[in-house]
This record gives sequence, C-alpha cells and structure tokens, in this order.
Amino acid sequence: MGKDPNDRTEFNFFNSDGNLVKTAGLQLIAGRDLDPVKYPTDSTGVILNEAAVKVMGFKNPVGQLIDRGQWDTIWHVVGVVKDFILQSPYETVRPIVIQGPHADWFNLIHIKLNAQQSTAANISAMEKVFNRYNPNYPFEYHFIDQQYARKFSDEQIMGTLSAFFAGLTICISCLGLFGLAAYMAQNRVKEVGVRKVLGASVASITTLLSKDFIKLVVIAIFIASPIAWYAMQKWLSGYHYHIPISGWIFLWAGLLAILIALFTVGFQAIKAAIANPVTSLRSE
Repeated sequence: MGKDPNDRTEFNFFNSDGNLVKTAGLQLIAGRDLDPVKYPTDSTGVILNEAAVKVMGFKNPVGQLIDRGQWDTIWHVVGVVKDFILQSPYETVRPIVIQGPHADWFNLIHIKLNAQQSTAANISAMEKVFNRYNPNYPFEYHFIDQQYARKFSDEQIMGTLSAFFAGLTICISCLGLFGLAAYMAQNRVKEVGVRKVLGASVASITTLLSKDFIKLVVIAIFIASPIAWYAMQKWLSGYHYHIPISGWIFLWAGLLAILIALFTVGFQAIKAAIANPVTSLRSE
C-alpha cells in the first residue's frame, strides 16, 4: 500500500510471485479489471473508486491519464469500482487508486491464501519468497479478518458492559418494585378481603392492585423515550455509517418494561387476591 504525497490512499494488490491480484469482491461500475497478462499496458493502469473520481473531477474516467508530477510514469484509468470500506469503518470512504504492477513502491501486500493448503504451509511459502527478495527486513504478516475485527473491539466491549449494567439495573429495579408491591398488598389486605367477600374475582383484584404501578411505568416510558432517543442520536452521530433509530425500538422496549412490571407486581397482587379473606378479616 503506497502513500500518496497528496494524502490520497493508493493500494497495490499483488501475490507472492509479484503478479497483480484481481480486484475480487469489488463491484465494477465502469470499465474493466486490471489484466496485465491480456493487456500489457495495464502495468501502468489504475482502477479508481467513486470517491477518487469525484475528487479528480472526471465525468468519463475510463481512458483518462493521471500524471503524478514527481514521477515519470503516467497512469491511465481502466475501470471504476463502487466505494468500499477498506480502512476505518467510522470515517467516510477516502479516494482510492488501485495501481498496476508498475507501481514504484509499496509497503503492504494483500495476499489471498490457497484454500487447498493449510495456513501454516501458506505462511511458510510466503516467508520463503519474502526472505528471498527482501532479506534485510523481517517478515511480518497479519490476517485481514482479525485486523478488521479489532476495529470493533471497543464497541463490542461497550456493548457487553452496557448489557451487563442494564441487566443489573433491571434486577435492582425489579427488587424495589417487588418490595413496594408487597408493602402495598400488605397495607390493603383488609380491603382485598372485603372485596372478595362481596364477590370480587381474582382478576379484578389483581387489576386493582397492579394498575397504579403500570400507570407509573407508562409515565416513565413517555419521559425516558425522548431522552433515550436524543442520547442515542448524539452517540450515533459520531459514526459516519450508522443505522437509523426507529420508533419500534422504543415501542418494544416500553412493552418489555410493562411486561416486567406486570410480572413483578402481578406475583404479589395474585398472592393477595387468592388469600383467604377470613384470615385478613379475623381481627375485625
């Protein structure tokens, strides 16, 4: 990967034999792929991405000549590929120039391993070629999937910690809600006993004891949702590529909160509703 003096990113894709690797996985939208075997002049050919075409101001980029100034080589455009994420997934796609094998220098070689051989055998073969042609430098290699995974390690850790503390918060809240429901049911035990004697059903008593808590949960949802939306919007704005925040996320979160509250309060409400009214009214 050579570095352009104008801070434009360039890439040279070669295999261990020095041959240009096809731009597999990239979507051509104009022109063709580099093929120095079929087209010898492709040794000075380049493929641009959409961002590079925009920066260079080409309306019809295929066939255009690029003179870098400080080098004698004049490059010609043979194709254009759709923008793709190759470096940071948190930044806009930068202009990319994929050069032919006549590139002056590069410090990274992207190699696709032979699937018919083991990883160890592939690395050993690469090391022999590297040491043969570049013995003065150490042989260093990295796997693309591991390198790319490291870009998201901070977010994965943040997600794990967020999920852990969110679960802990829910558990603590449920404990408090459970205790409050038990206290309320105990204070209204005689009222529940009188209602049962007068013919109230278990469902009606459970609804009576639970509705006040559900009202508070619904009010909390309406207060928390705009705040959560604003906080998430501010956080996601730090990433160039991010998903939109849909309303159904808050809808499902609210329904889940109501279900958790119903489950927590309902246990105590049902317990109070099915209790023997004789026991609660005995002191009267």
